[in-house]
Amino acid sequence: MSWSLQWLALEVKYLDRAVSFYRQHLGLPVRSEHETETVLGAGTTDLVLRRPTEVPRGGVHTHFAFSTPAAEYDGWWDRLSEQFELTESEFATGKSLYFYDPDGNCVEIGQSNDEGSERGITGVFEIVLEVEDLDRAESFYSSLDVTVVDRGSERRRTRLTTGEFDIELWEPHLGIADARGGVHVDFGIDTGDRSPESVLDPIDADPIERLDEGLRVIDPDGHRLTLM
Repeated sequence: MSWSLQWLALEVKYLDRAVSFYRQHLGLPVRSEHETETVLGAGTTDLVLRRPTEVPRGGVHTHFAFSTPAAEYDGWWDRLSEQFELTESEFATGKSLYFYDPDGNCVEIGQSNDEGSERGITGVFEIVLEVEDLDRAESFYSSLDVTVVDRGSERRRTRLTTGEFDIELWEPHLGIADARGGVHVDFGIDTGDRSPESVLDPIDADPIERLDEGLRVIDPDGHRLTLM
């Protein structure tokens, strides 16, 4: 299985301010603009900035991670540290830096092992969802054939992977850089050669909303997931 994250939506208070932040500091291009929503290009992922007028709203205080080629990481640190107070952590896969956008989302930039022709921000490789009951949330996503790869020592978090990106489920707590998991996050996954219907078949999810681009389901914690 190798499913990719197609979009991540964030709720923003002032659309112009949010768009300016991601364009100026991260160089994300505008892919489309609407009255209450702007879609930016984050490599292979759409970053949707949405002023709340209806449901789905997009996530608030969401922690998510952009990928960048390992060789470019130091350049990001040098540029961003001039204007932001950064936090850094080192993992087995490389380093990550953390800072905040104007709406309180914790933005991570992590080193990628992909040394191809892509430069800058190449995608989103992790999103963090806040959940009320970790066992319940883990059971829901495991039923979608998303694989558990790590659990916190105090059972406050679970990391799952689709093969292309990770979903972290967090009970309410503060993580690295005092990040929180996002609430009512709206995101979309391309399920590759499997149909959305076959992915959702094992779970008891009601209602399932049929959209032009796929099927939307609401998880037990109110996060909206669209399968395409």
